[in-house]
Amino acid sequence: MTTNRAGQRRTPGQQDQASRAGSASQPAQARPQPRQSRPRQSQPRQPKPLPPGDTLFTPSSSPTRQVIEQRSAAPVLMLHQLPVWLAPVVLVALLVTGLAVRSWLGGIALCAVAAVLGWLAVLSWPRLNSQGRLLRVAVIATVLIAAALHFVRLTH
Repeated sequence: MTTNRAGQRRTPGQQDQASRAGSASQPAQARPQPRQSRPRQSQPRQPKPLPPGDTLFTPSSSPTRQVIEQRSAAPVLMLHQLPVWLAPVVLVALLVTGLAVRSWLGGIALCAVAAVLGWLAVLSWPRLNSQGRLLRVAVIATVLIAAALHFVRLTH
């Protein structure tokens, strides 16, 4: 329930009727009152559901693999919660920086790219065939060779 300018109480139904009919006490040429914006209530962001499957871990794996998978579970889930485009954009930015900058910063950027690619290769290794494994090793080796060339150029 609210009150009008004359101090009379109105129910919500009367408010609707008064707003449609116009108020006799207000002049016809009155300017409309600007709406006051309500502060937006931020709702906590809901996490994305996990992808379909039974588990994040490889069944009947070696103790070393189990440790790697357990320690990688939190970062993998964090990556899963990020926007889909963010990780590839960051990796491409690091790769371009590494190839474009001819100093130790470029070499470090390329080493970071190789580290992320190596980590992802280790996690996906059991599901890969021999061709996929060979391709991943070749890409990581190429990035590491490019990083090494950055550091070798600095010493000469």
